[in-house]
Amino acid sequence: MSASKLIHGYEVVIGFETHAQLSTHSKIFSRSPTRFGAEPNTQASPVDLALPGTLPVMNAGAVERAIRFGLAIGAHIAPRSIFARKNYFYPDLPKGYQISQYEIPVVQGGTIEFYVEGEKKVVQLERAHLEEDAGKSLHEDFVGMSGIDLNRAGTPLLEIVTKPDMRSSDEAVAYAKELHKIVTWIGICDGNMQEGSFRCDANVSVRKPGQPFGTRREIKNLNSFKFMKEAIDFEVRWQIEQIEDGLAIQQATVLFDPDTGETRAMRTKEDAADYRYFPDPDLPPLVIAPQWVERVRGEMPELPRLMAARFVADYGLPEYDATTLTQSKATGAYFEEAAKASGQPKLASNWIMGEVSRRLNAAGIGIEASPIPAATLGKLLQRIADGTVSNNAARQVFEAMWAWDKLGGQFDVDDLIDGLGLRQMNDSSALEAIVDEVIAANPANVEQIRAGKDKAFNALVGQAMKASKGKANPQQVGDLLRRKLGL
Repeated sequence: MSASKLIHGYEVVIGFETHAQLSTHSKIFSRSPTRFGAEPNTQASPVDLALPGTLPVMNAGAVERAIRFGLAIGAHIAPRSIFARKNYFYPDLPKGYQISQYEIPVVQGGTIEFYVEGEKKVVQLERAHLEEDAGKSLHEDFVGMSGIDLNRAGTPLLEIVTKPDMRSSDEAVAYAKELHKIVTWIGICDGNMQEGSFRCDANVSVRKPGQPFGTRREIKNLNSFKFMKEAIDFEVRWQIEQIEDGLAIQQATVLFDPDTGETRAMRTKEDAADYRYFPDPDLPPLVIAPQWVERVRGEMPELPRLMAARFVADYGLPEYDATTLTQSKATGAYFEEAAKASGQPKLASNWIMGEVSRRLNAAGIGIEASPIPAATLGKLLQRIADGTVSNNAARQVFEAMWAWDKLGGQFDVDDLIDGLGLRQMNDSSALEAIVDEVIAANPANVEQIRAGKDKAFNALVGQAMKASKGKANPQQVGDLLRRKLGL
């Protein structure tokens, strides 16, 4: 780590625990549905309620999603893993323990790669293990009391744990975004942070360079990337101030208040021994046959890092473009179709990262909802490449296409170009006449050009473009001027 990344002489150390709610239709140990937003306690079976005599039965779909994640990050898929009881008492945990994995998790190791300010970072994963979610305590709708909703109890989670490899809030946010992309890309989690489908806990500590790790505090349930950065930055500042004041950091679980921008302690942080883990006697070991892993491998989609590498190799894109275009599966598919339709992959990349993204962000929609199909954008880019329209004119056509679709109209790129009067002048004799007139009308500029003044040349190009009402090709105008002036 470079000295420039130290904060007041301290190194920041961050590890992550992320709970990704798996996209199964039923819970991990029962057939209760996992649909979000149902009336409280309408999706809790006797198994979820921990009624006497009930036994858990493993959901194979949850296991398959764990395998898929392990393959996506290059991890080891344990052929045999076990479930344990994690004992703690809380009102929304009906059994008094959570069924989780401890000593032998299903996914072991693996890496997540991402870029921060153009620099490649690699975070090592410790593990990813299956477990059940707890219920939810409700406070806001009750006066002087709390309610318990057990709809969420038993919902399958994959808890993804990193090593303490991150050294700034920017790295932490970039890691979380990359992980979010992976789990949604491979279809194991919908990634909805507001609904709690993708919940991040950040373990934050500080130390002097070369010293042992400091005492960490865990920031729980960060449900937006913006709050994630704010929470970590505040926690780092607070810990440094405490240490500088001669105070010791106490291990704790803290919450972030977005209204104040501060973290506050919720409870003293437990260690593994406090949970009294022991193997769950109701569940046999989870055995994953090699054939199962290979079947899942054969059904895996092309992963984002592999798609990005292919875009570099097949389309000659810079690595930055390829990484940006593979932030979602839909964006990658849109680019590929536009690139093939236009025959101009770099131009397609520029437009998708520029004009298309600008419009999508303003409308608050994803690229899959773009009113301009990728093939139609490709045809417009063809017209730029063959000189039919200039870049500026193409932007006007693009805006017209966007608005036209909103009105329910059908459009053709060439018809719009002609209807808007934006087709570039391709008549060389007419363009030559315009250039001759501009040269004759601006002798002072011509003299300045001959004296080596570039501004005067640009002024003549501007005069010619004005005379052609913007329909001339600027490149052609410049070439003609140079030829006529013997430059």
